[in-house]
Amino acid sequence: MSQHPLPHDLHLETLAVRLAADRSQYGENSEALYLTSGYVQPSAEASARRFAGDEDGYTYGRSGNPTVSSFEMRLAALEGSEACLATSSGMSAVMLMLFSLLKAGDHVVYSQSMFGSTLKLIGSEFARFGVESTVVPQTDLAAWKAAIRPNTKILFAETPTNPLTEVCDIAALADMAHNAGALLAVDNCFATPVLQRPMGMGADIVMHSGTKYLDGQGRVMAGALCASEKLIKEKLLPVMKNSGMVLSPFNAWVVLKGLETLDIRMRAQSARAHELAQWLEQHPAVSRVYYPGLASHPQHALSMKQMSGMGGAVLSFDVKAADPQQARTRAFHVLDSLRVLSLCTNLGDTKTLLTHPASTSHGKLSEDQRQAAGIGQGMIRLAAGLEHLDDMKVDLLRGLDTL
Repeated sequence: MSQHPLPHDLHLETLAVRLAADRSQYGENSEALYLTSGYVQPSAEASARRFAGDEDGYTYGRSGNPTVSSFEMRLAALEGSEACLATSSGMSAVMLMLFSLLKAGDHVVYSQSMFGSTLKLIGSEFARFGVESTVVPQTDLAAWKAAIRPNTKILFAETPTNPLTEVCDIAALADMAHNAGALLAVDNCFATPVLQRPMGMGADIVMHSGTKYLDGQGRVMAGALCASEKLIKEKLLPVMKNSGMVLSPFNAWVVLKGLETLDIRMRAQSARAHELAQWLEQHPAVSRVYYPGLASHPQHALSMKQMSGMGGAVLSFDVKAADPQQARTRAFHVLDSLRVLSLCTNLGDTKTLLTHPASTSHGKLSEDQRQAAGIGQGMIRLAAGLEHLDDMKVDLLRGLDTL
């Protein structure tokens, strides 16, 4: 069935609903789910050309799938990148990027405030294979510049960070990386392309955990890398085909449909997070709130510039305590008092999720690493969902008012 190409001047909200692979001969309006591991070839010659990469066409599930392609096309359009490569999870996307672009003797500069598993992957796992790395304070541009060496290949930032919501200057880091002959990779999981498009600020690679806001309802695992077509075809795709870090068609279909509501979800959840952050900042049991939308946030002006005037849907806060042990006890009390909101380590769900980073996402780090990252025992991370704001507050007060 012929399909008219979409106009080139569509807004992101429209692309998030409409952009996909061509419809099948049946004319389905909702994108089809292709559950197949192999594809029947029209001829032996065509099969040979397709496997050699000389002709477009699907050959095997590890090399491509129409449903996965639809997700990749749609996310690439939203991020403003030439291409996208879907992976089985967010961490597999990080693994694929590093494994494809680095070798023994290469060097990576990355933020000390990044997700705990990313810190371990770069600082421990890749170190075993001779990849050097330097961690720097997220917001200190001078430290980033000083850490660059002749063998530096990648600068890797997460903005805002998990869970401190620290924001880095993407354009400044991009210039720094390019002047050194390196690439800038940005984890855009918290902001999503609704709030922030790093490619437009000079980033070379944008990484996503599709498990979070791209899905939006906590259903499946997914990841993605957005980059130039050249970088994906020449560097990332060959490694993915050989390693098998592919996204399943079903998970791709779920996240593809999640993208259709990404804009309205991010705006509504960001608005709730902003109100909660302002409210928590006034509570006597809370010593500090970390949220880019607050005027008290150290990078508030930068975040408003980079993130479309919004602070995102994730905040963290510290409960007041005399020492780390008491802080842990009091944080656990707040979490154990919840009756409506969820104690859950995920984020990006329509349900509000809270977690204790020091014992979960950053639990495998040493105490020195946690302290360097600013993760205290009294910190609680909150990812705002779509519940009524008053119900959120009442549930939080069950613990905060009884400390």
